[in-house]
Amino acid sequence: MSDKPESNDATIIYRRLLKYSLPYWKIFVFAVIGMVIYAGTEVSFAQILEPMMDGGFVEKDPDSMFWVPILLVAIFAVRIIGTFLSEYGMAMIARNVIRDLRAKIFNKIIVLPTRYFDVTSSGTILSKMVYDIEQLAAATSGVVIVLIRDGITVIGLLVWMLYKNPLLTLILFVIAPFVAAIVYTISKRFRTIGKRIQSSMGGVTDITEESIKANQEIKIFGGQTFETQRFLKTNEYNRRQHLKLVATNAISNPTIQLMVAIAFAVMIFMATSPKIIPDMTAGKFVAFLMGMVMLLQHAKRLTTINMTLQRGIAAAESVFAFIDLEEEIDQGTKEIKTLKGKVKFDNVNFSYTNENEKVLSGITLEIKAGETVAFVGRSGAGKSTLVSLLPRFYDKTSGDITIDDLAIETLSLSNLRSHIALVSQNVTLFNDTVAHNIAYSDLEDVDKGKIRDAAKSANALEFIENLPDGFDTVVGEDGVLLSGGQRQRIAIARAIFKDAPVLILDEATSALDTESERSIQAALDELIKTRTTLVIAHRLSTIEAADKIVVLDKGKIVELGTHKELIVKNGHYAALHNMQFKSETVD
Repeated sequence: MSDKPESNDATIIYRRLLKYSLPYWKIFVFAVIGMVIYAGTEVSFAQILEPMMDGGFVEKDPDSMFWVPILLVAIFAVRIIGTFLSEYGMAMIARNVIRDLRAKIFNKIIVLPTRYFDVTSSGTILSKMVYDIEQLAAATSGVVIVLIRDGITVIGLLVWMLYKNPLLTLILFVIAPFVAAIVYTISKRFRTIGKRIQSSMGGVTDITEESIKANQEIKIFGGQTFETQRFLKTNEYNRRQHLKLVATNAISNPTIQLMVAIAFAVMIFMATSPKIIPDMTAGKFVAFLMGMVMLLQHAKRLTTINMTLQRGIAAAESVFAFIDLEEEIDQGTKEIKTLKGKVKFDNVNFSYTNENEKVLSGITLEIKAGETVAFVGRSGAGKSTLVSLLPRFYDKTSGDITIDDLAIETLSLSNLRSHIALVSQNVTLFNDTVAHNIAYSDLEDVDKGKIRDAAKSANALEFIENLPDGFDTVVGEDGVLLSGGQRQRIAIARAIFKDAPVLILDEATSALDTESERSIQAALDELIKTRTTLVIAHRLSTIEAADKIVVLDKGKIVELGTHKELIVKNGHYAALHNMQFKSETVD
């Protein structure tokens, strides 16, 4: 059952947020009990002032003088219990909710389609995970505590004050509609500004993350001033939005307090006038006055939480919008244990957004099981896009793609991808050990010898054994402690370790020097003998032995054949080959 909101209405969004608290209702019960205890001590403290003033100071009653101090200590001792139960209980619920929502965001990240990451910066996503989520913590903990605990306290004090003196208490009800109108008006502004703050925080995170990753490019191309100005502009916008939030809060709260103070002044005037209230004693007046002061304090807290509440709702709207994003389409139900690796593209078309701007057009190609097929062409010809359709990183716009005569859509995504290994030109390593990077996702009870064999086949064993801790060496974020060639060889070892029937090599040797490339190529030649291999290569010399070479230009197959056939044909491939051969000769 979906928990999507039907609209952006603040009440619906907040209700949805509170739904995440339902599994922890037992903790909530104890927290509410604590809030009731706390509210009871407030009323008890106001009530005890009457006997303390009349009996202790005016009448000098010994019983009052003896018991009132003891009761006072007892009230505040009980108050400790109520405070702990309410604050710790709500904090526990809030952190549990935050943990659950963070898990939902992370789970969403790993199932979102590749297209989403093409158009959305990682900084924006991280802002939701870090900043927006923390705004929810305040909305699900502090706000609820104030709403319930202070709300119960206000109700308790009002009931007590009505019992003590209905005439004075009714004055409070005169100003209530005016206070409600102010709160309603500023709520909209709080939420609007809150959304701007969420957006600006994403911008701050984006620029910071880019500057960290591209620190060398910034330095070498003299971009420090440009990046600094870009950051200052976004940071300044964020500052202004925060100040607008504070200004709105700073104006609204004193206005409400002024109204309450006017009501308070009228009460004092009436209470001190014998003609209006003839039976008012000093004790009753002080007790009622203290009740008013405490009521004012709790009412003030109820009005000040509006800013936090609206920011929390704005954050919740942002988080829920992310959680509600469409995931990768996975309607496949078939689970196949083994595949031979026969692949077929039948009149396949693909476009990212606009149907009229096709990236791939009319691709028809059959790859036999065990064949090695190389894809070549100028930059932007569609090579990587075409190969990315097989593991369904992108879904074709039209046409059919089959593997072992089965439409790839009929297989579950996890099952389809379990039969495919990938070595990309943009190598990604995890901040973990070398062994865990090679045996990624298969870390429990893994055969250490198999990891070593994979590293050896990838010509990586020698440099791995020279690392400080060998296979147990942590490579750092994205393998920062290794050279580009070393990272690429670990990525190749990872593909060898997986031993999948279909292998995709997307510029797999691009980061290697000529000597390393030759040794790696020998390992790859041995590897591809037993599996279907799709190769995207920049250096045409590395794919001359391929069973087929597919030449792409502007998203279409313009030539197909072996190296010799295409050279004889003297077309697109021959032109590319001659151009590269001349370049290498000059070098």
